Amino acid sequence: MLISQVRKEDGSIAVAVRSAGEVARVVKGAESVYALAMEAANGDKSLKEVIDSRGLGDTIDLKKAYAEGRMLPPITHPDTAHLHLTGTGLTHLGSAATRDAMHKKTAEAAEETLTDSMKMFRMGLEGGKPKPGEKGVQPEWFYKGNGTSAVAPGQALVSPAFAEDGGEEPEMAGIYVISDKGVPYRLGFAVANEFSDHKTERVNYLWLAHSKLRQASFGPEIRIGAAPDDIRGTSRILRGGTVLWEKPFLSGEANMSHSFANLEYHHFKYGLFRVPGDVHVHMFGTATLSFGDGIRTEEGDVFEIEAGEFGLPLRNPLAIAAEEEIAIRQL
Repeated sequence: MLISQVRKEDGSIAVAVRSAGEVARVVKGAESVYALAMEAANGDKSLKEVIDSRGLGDTIDLKKAYAEGRMLPPITHPDTAHLHLTGTGLTHLGSAATRDAMHKKTAEAAEETLTDSMKMFRMGLEGGKPKPGEKGVQPEWFYKGNGTSAVAPGQALVSPAFAEDGGEEPEMAGIYVISDKGVPYRLGFAVANEFSDHKTERVNYLWLAHSKLRQASFGPEIRIGAAPDDIRGTSRILRGGTVLWEKPFLSGEANMSHSFANLEYHHFKYGLFRVPGDVHVHMFGTATLSFGDGIRTEEGDVFEIEAGEFGLPLRNPLAIAAEEEIAIRQL
């Protein structure tokens, strides 16, 4: 099942559900995906059970709504400060063509010659998929922002004027709500663009935190339930309506050095991230970047990321913010 949110012409929200390839229908009486998810979490029910209990109404043309700029992020919070955008890196093995080479390099290199990134990657290979009951190694982790940084599908990802680069990262994101008892519940997974400043990151790894404080987009639809073991998608950049760059990307545990369960544990082990009522959009990393192929994005470029089992493709144009004068004043 795929679930999404659309802004209706009267300004209210319509929650739409569908199976892949089918026409979407509105969930009767649903105020938002968040409201449905909290009802399910607090009642210890599945999201499907809650949707089935309400029933489905009129059909809705998602492609038309998308073209008209009425698609919303597939989950929002009434208070944007209570939606958290976070992520993990160095979690993917890379493409099938480079996987063996990556394993060989990390296995043979002397510890003292490895960069911190390669050390972290090797730690994931050795301990990122623990057996049941065991604790796995923690991944690289970063913070991107709150709900004010979540950009709706179809809307522009805005790169700050001070940024050195604004590039895409095609990833899978886990979508979670925290029940009134402080228990994390996963709705499912969505395609995400973990928009970052790769040029700044490359200067020094300690600038990674700076490079990640950018907007992000995810959706337009959430695939309810567990993620497939092997996820295959395509990431592309269009310039002037023509494909500038295109490349397949792999995700899912078959293509990762960490299990989703391990990455989730190391996020939600912090009580800070189990505050009742909060929403979490946690991005799980990628091995495919246009930046690595020498692409330098320009304002007006359009990022497009798709994976067939996850619904409509995620599209966002790139915009550059105007210069700001930041003045700190004494109270």
